[in-house]
Amino acid sequence: MNKADHLRIVPIFTDLSDSDLSRIASNMIPREYEKGKMILLEESEGETFFIITQGAVKVTRLSDDGREVILAILGVGDFFGEMSLLDGSGRSANIVANEDAEVLTLSRRDFLECLETFPKIAIALLEELAVRLRKSDQQIESLSLSDSEQRIGNTLIRLAEELGTIKRGHVTVQNLPYQQDLANMAGTSRETVSRTLKLLEDKQLVKRDSRDITIYNFDAFRQAFS
Repeated sequence: MNKADHLRIVPIFTDLSDSDLSRIASNMIPREYEKGKMILLEESEGETFFIITQGAVKVTRLSDDGREVILAILGVGDFFGEMSLLDGSGRSANIVANEDAEVLTLSRRDFLECLETFPKIAIALLEELAVRLRKSDQQIESLSLSDSEQRIGNTLIRLAEELGTIKRGHVTVQNLPYQQDLANMAGTSRETVSRTLKLLEDKQLVKRDSRDITIYNFDAFRQAFS
C-alpha cells in the first residue's frame, strides 16, 4: 500500500477525500523500528505524530518500584504521539516496538496544520481521545478493584477489542503479547497469567495456538468478566 492507502484505515482520516489524503501523505516520512527499540521516551519533547503501518508497539510507564506497566498495545492503523503535540508538554509514556514495526510520521507543524485545515480530523481525534480516556478509567478500576484472574480476563478483552478479528462470534488475537507483557498489563505475575490461561483453556473458553488466542463466544466471555 502507498502512504495514502495506509491513512485510509486510520479512524481520524476516514472522512477525507483521496486528494486530501494524498496531500497529508506527501508530508509523512516512513520509519522502521526493530523489536524492543525505544520509539518515544516518557517526558521527552514531542515533535512527531506516528501512525503504525506494520507490527505493533506497547505503551508503557515505570511504577515507583521500577516495574514496567503496560498501558496499551497498539497495532496497524493506530496512532500515537498526539498528546504532547496538542499541549506542548513532554511525552506522557514510553513507546516501545513490541515486534518489528513500521510507522509513518508527521511533524508537529504539519499535524497542527491538518487540524486547522480539516475540522473533521479534529472532531474525530476528540472522539478517539474520549474512547481512550474511558478505557483508561476502566483499566484503573480493574487494577484497583479486581482480583488477578479478573484483571487478566479484562486484559484479554481489551486486546481482543483493540487487535482482534471477529468471526461467528469468536475473536482471534494474533501474536498475543508474551506472558510477562500480559502480566505487566494486568498488574500481576507471569505465573498467574500462565495459570489463568490454562484454566480458561480447560474451561474451553479460549483456545491457544502458539502465540495466537481465540476467545470463544466473545460476548459471553465479556459478560463473565464485567
